[in-house]
Amino acid sequence: MKYVIGASAGLAFLLGLYAWSLSGHPSYINYPPRGGRIVAFGDSLTQGVGAPDGEGFVAQISKRLGIPIENAGVSGDTTRDALKRVNVILAQNPDIVLVEFGGNDRLQGISEQEVFDNLRTLIGDIQRSGAFVILLGVRGGIASDPWSGDFQWLADESHTLYIPDILREILRDPALLSDEAHPNSEGYTRIADRITPILGSVVAEIKLPVEHP
Repeated sequence: MKYVIGASAGLAFLLGLYAWSLSGHPSYINYPPRGGRIVAFGDSLTQGVGAPDGEGFVAQISKRLGIPIENAGVSGDTTRDALKRVNVILAQNPDIVLVEFGGNDRLQGISEQEVFDNLRTLIGDIQRSGAFVILLGVRGGIASDPWSGDFQWLADESHTLYIPDILREILRDPALLSDEAHPNSEGYTRIADRITPILGSVVAEIKLPVEHP
C-alpha cells in the first residue's frame, strides 16, 4: 500500500532527518500517534490573524503536507482560556495536538509561573486523552526571550515534542509583520517552514493512507 504526505523532494529529505531524530526519543508520551486527526490549538497566531484566509501557518502546513488540520485558534486567548475550552478540543478525539499559547498572557501581565503551570496542566489533560502533543514555543519578549528555558524545561518534564521560538526573527522584521504582534503571509510562511518538517515526520510515522474518491 502506498502512503503520501504531499512533500517535495527537499522536504522529504528533511522529514527523514526529523524521523531519525524522533526515533531516538521513545519517551515522548503517546508517540507515535494513534491516528491522523490533527488539531492546532492556540490563539491569534494559530488562527492566522494578520494574513488573508488560507495564508496562516496552519493552512500553509495543511496544504504542504496534503492533510487536514483543524484550526482551533481563538484570537485573544490566554492559557487560562485554553484550560476552559480544552474539553471542547478533546471532544473531537484528536490524535495530534499542536499547542501554542502564552503571547496574550505576556501582554496581559499574567505571571510567568502561572503561564507555565497552566501549560503543564493543559498538556497533561491532552496527553491523558491519548493524543500526542507538539508544543510550540512563543517569545517572552521581543529583544530577548526569557521564556525559552521554561519552554524547554516544560517539554522535557512532560515528555513533549517541542518546537522552540516559532516567531524567531519575525517580530523584529517589519517586512514579515502585519502589525506589532502578528505576522503577515510571509511571516506565517516562516513559521510554517519551522513546523512542517517536524509535523510531517510525525505524520509519516502513522502512515496515513491515500484517499481515493
